[in-house]
Amino acid sequence: MATYLLFGKYSAEALKGISAKRSEDAKALFKKHGGELKAAYATLGGVDLLMIADLPDNARAMAASMALAKSTGIAFTTAPALTVDEFDKLGG
Repeated sequence: MATYLLFGKYSAEALKGISAKRSEDAKALFKKHGGELKAAYATLGGVDLLMIADLPDNARAMAASMALAKSTGIAFTTAPALTVDEFDKLGG
């Protein structure tokens, strides 16, 4: 499994759909794509929502991100992530 960060930006329409049910549906969507939502945070600033998910590969991460955007109306930027320990090992 690989870790992905999903940075979300709410549209006015997406704000209307905020609910515990939508959050539960998002968890189920990640599971449907072979992964798991590890954490989700509402934030201030240029990003409204940060999700951390484990998914099998880039293709499933892209599919999950697109499905999430389609079902919620939230625009997502999705990026693969490594822990700092994993990153340090790349340096030799």
